[in-house]
Amino acid sequence: MTPVEFIHDLLNPDLAFLPKALLVALMSSVVCGVIGNYVVLRGMAFIGDAVAHAVFPGLAVAFVVSGNLVIGGTVAGVFTAVLVAVMSQNRRLKEDSVIGILFVAAFALGVVIISRSPGYAGSLQQFLFGSITGIPDRDLLVVAGMGAFVLLVVAALHKEFVTVSLDRESARAVGLKVFWLDMALYVLVALAVVISVQTIGNILVLALLVAPAASARLMTDRLAVMMVASPLIGGLCAVFGLYISWSWDLPTGATIVLILAAVFILAWIISPSRGLLGRGLGSAPIGKEAAQTERV
Repeated sequence: MTPVEFIHDLLNPDLAFLPKALLVALMSSVVCGVIGNYVVLRGMAFIGDAVAHAVFPGLAVAFVVSGNLVIGGTVAGVFTAVLVAVMSQNRRLKEDSVIGILFVAAFALGVVIISRSPGYAGSLQQFLFGSITGIPDRDLLVVAGMGAFVLLVVAALHKEFVTVSLDRESARAVGLKVFWLDMALYVLVALAVVISVQTIGNILVLALLVAPAASARLMTDRLAVMMVASPLIGGLCAVFGLYISWSWDLPTGATIVLILAAVFILAWIISPSRGLLGRGLGSAPIGKEAAQTERV
């Protein structure tokens, strides 16, 4: 299928689900691309995976009672994110230990809940791997509103998030409420995951959250450039992935993830300062760059 034919399909009234799928993929990719910057800077990819599993029981409950999947996943994801933030304050427990226990328990609970519903196998596959072409109109509006909310909060707390991500002790020294900022970031990660689950599913959503930001991180030492490049990479990969999956009849979520992985590998190879073929050796660390350009 040529790009022109793909555009014709997007404009075809009989294929109304296709432009809707494109919108959801773009919104999910942009929001995850923005939030993913903080995830990559903090080295907290594990919590993205944890939250993706944590939303599962909420999705399962919403499915069983015929409720809104996005709202169900949001309640479960936010609850687990807050619980992780609170329990991680105990110095005898490391954050990754708390996350590991909670996300496995949450995922298991979701499997038990959804196993009680008719069509168990098909429903489970939809949640694990996404169903971008079957998203109802009401979910499109919820995703748009939730995505706008996430971006507004990020814009308001960007400097604080950067400071905490790069140096927690310095953040405390200047009077920032690190615990509340941690909790806010966890909740934003949960919301970003929830609006992306229907796009590429529980299993694959971590790639949408991490891969664009990691690719941007390889290509630049400037934090401002990384913040712009990450959602741009995510959005372009989502569009191209949807085009490839529609042209060749491939699973949409998995195709998008493979495109993201290919872009990351390409960035790793050609990065000017860190790539396999790069020759630049004098680039400043992003922490130093951020300290010069992002002042709280």
